[in-house]
Order: sequence, then structure tokens, then C-alpha cells
Amino acid sequence: MKNTVILGALTIAGLSAGAAAAGTLDDVKARGKLNCGVTTGLVGFAAPNASGEWEGFDVAVCRAVAAAVLGDATAVEFVPTTGKTRFTALASGEIDVLARNTTWTFSRDVDLKFEFTGVNYYDGQGFMVPKELGVSSAKELDGATVCIQTGTTTELNLADFFRSNNISYEPVPIETNAEAQQQYLAGACDVYTTDASGLAATRATFEAPDEHALLPEIISKEPLGPLVRHGDHEWGDVVRWTLNALISAEELGVTSANLAEMAAGTNNPEINRLLGTEGNLGEMLGLSADWGKNAIAAGGNYGEVFANNIGEATPIGLARGLNAQWTKGGLLYSPPFR
Repeated sequence: MKNTVILGALTIAGLSAGAAAAGTLDDVKARGKLNCGVTTGLVGFAAPNASGEWEGFDVAVCRAVAAAVLGDATAVEFVPTTGKTRFTALASGEIDVLARNTTWTFSRDVDLKFEFTGVNYYDGQGFMVPKELGVSSAKELDGATVCIQTGTTTELNLADFFRSNNISYEPVPIETNAEAQQQYLAGACDVYTTDASGLAATRATFEAPDEHALLPEIISKEPLGPLVRHGDHEWGDVVRWTLNALISAEELGVTSANLAEMAAGTNNPEINRLLGTEGNLGEMLGLSADWGKNAIAAGGNYGEVFANNIGEATPIGLARGLNAQWTKGGLLYSPPFR
């Protein structure tokens, strides 16, 4: 088993090195389309709407990158991936970027040869149970059956938590969120565990969401964000600074409503550099001067993307919490545009 794991890592590393050598930015420009890896479907984060168009918090990252590079937020091919298939899809070059509730960890960064370009959601693993189970704490789950997505940090965290609390569980392995939801509602497992944001998104789709409780324990740190292949630093910079553009826009008060006015020039030099009316940041990235403006126009600044897809006014109902700007007690912080 140990040799299989090592071989798998080497295989992904080899694919990664080969795919990165081509230059992803040039590939995307030549293709005229961004291939973006997303989840198989998690409402609020990435899922097709009634018209078959992908939308959600992670989808917004894909659209912002496409707008920054190609000037067109719709020039995206969305590639659904599972917890098991996502890394092979990225390493092989099938996708240009993975924007799919994926946790930044040491081994994924170093051993699998990927480069995380930032955090777009600070999360932690939680537990959801039917209220009729009468459980108020995850520590009361001794002997429970637990629906768990394979190939995820969730799987490892679950084992650690139960072991450290001297309690046992029976895993019910599932591949996708849709399968987990089906199994959980059918009673095949007592508990569903994944990132707390994913639990909130899943519960929001239930016919009777009030009959299900999110337990108070958050048992891990799950910094979620987009990632690219190692070795293609030019492309990594594009994805990184596109995400930073959305974060900085919120901090600087640039919104979808005032974007055109701000892009005409302001007395704030950083806003001008961000929107391309001063300096040559676009040229440094190999993009047009208005790349930042285009990225923000795709779906608004970070705060707007959050509010419109997963915020408190949506069925998902997530508060900003750790994902508030650093000036408002959160962890959201972009390096300066200068």
C-alpha cells in the first residue's frame, strides 16, 4: 500500500511537470477558453442552474480569471471533478486551474506538486445529524455510521477526531456530495461530515432543513482555495492576483455598481493601479491594462461574490466570520497592488 501511494504521487508529479512546461497562460489565450475544474455539484459553491449554466462562489473565481485573461467571463469550460479525480485532472493538464472547495495542505502543495494561489474561503470540518437522533455534540457519536467523501482531508480528520476522543465509528464511503446527501437522507448513515460550509449548502437544499442540526464542533482548519500546477509561475501569478483583485476591491470600496466610475480615475493610487489607469501591473502579468477591472466586473468584488452566492440573505445563510476583511476582524487580506 505504501509503494502504491508513493507511485501515485510520482505519477502526478510527472504529469504536473510535463503539463506546466507548456505555459498555461499562452495555452488559455490560444484556446480562447479557460478549463476550470469544479465540484460535481454543491449549491452556492458550484452547480448548474435551471438553465444549465454553472454558478456559485467557486465558479465566480473561474469567471474572474477568464475575464482577466480573455476579457470574457463566459469563456469558461467547467469540468466537474470528484475528491478522487480532481488532482489527476489538474496534473494531466485537462484543467488549467482547480477551483473546488479544496484544502491547502502540506502534502498537496509539496508532494503532489501543486501551487495554491490563495484562500477564498476559511473553513473547518463539521458534522450534521438529524435532530431526531438527539445528539448535541460530536463526542456523543460513538458507534455512529458516518457518510464520508473518499480521497479528502475530511476522511483523515474524522479518523483523528474519533481516535483522540476514544470513540468508534463506521464509515460509509461516498464519491460526491449528491451521493452523500442521498445516503444521509435515506438513513444509510447517522452523520454527514464535511466542511461546515458544505454542510450548510447541502442542508439548504433539503425539503425540511430545520429537521437537521449542525453540531458545534469544528475539528479542523480547512483553508480552501484555487490551485495550479507547480513550475508555471506566470500562470500562478495570474490566478493569485485575480483572487487578490476581488479581495482588494472590497477593501478599497470598488463595487460592480461604481466600477465604471472608478475606472475613469480616482485620487487613490492603489485603486488606479488595480483598475489599470495608472502603472503597468497588467503588462507585468502578460495581460491587458484593464485585467483587474474585467475580473471585478465578472461578478463583483469578494464581498459581493460572497453575499450573492452563500451569504446570510441566501438559502445557504453563511455569515462572513473568518472570511470578513482583516479590517473587520476576519482573515481576508490581500498584499498591496503596487
